[in-house]
Amino acid sequence: RPRLPAPFRIGSAVSGLSRHDLLAPLEDRLATRAPRMDRKQHRRLTRGRIEPEARLDLHGMTLERAQAALRGFVSAQAGRGARLVLVITGKGREEPDPGPIPVPRGRLRHELPRWLEMPPLVALVIDYAPAHRRHGGNGAYYLWLRRRGP
Repeated sequence: RPRLPAPFRIGSAVSGLSRHDLLAPLEDRLATRAPRMDRKQHRRLTRGRIEPEARLDLHGMTLERAQAALRGFVSAQAGRGARLVLVITGKGREEPDPGPIPVPRGRLRHELPRWLEMPPLVALVIDYAPAHRRHGGNGAYYLWLRRRGP
């Protein structure tokens, strides 16, 4: 029988997440996340020593169009057997904050990790990390794709 979550009351703390987890910048959250791939390959990846096999530039796209382009690109690259691809999101514009709810700079950059954790991409992508400075730095991500089946 499935276990139901404890009832939530306004003002009570969310279990398993600290205030720091919710408010930490994207780079900090990704840096503290344990890699899901071979440690040696991950180290080479984050140091920019592996050249991406393909690139996708999402600059100037709407969120909807960018998500569709990402799905198509990752599916095509996984289908052809690519292991490492680069997705360029850009860093986002410096715009004044228009209202009471803060909007993070670089909406594509902040949405990409969420898209990668949802189907169908979660089945194709083993791990992802911000790109090395020579490949775009915080304005791009490396995606490490699963090997194709036999």
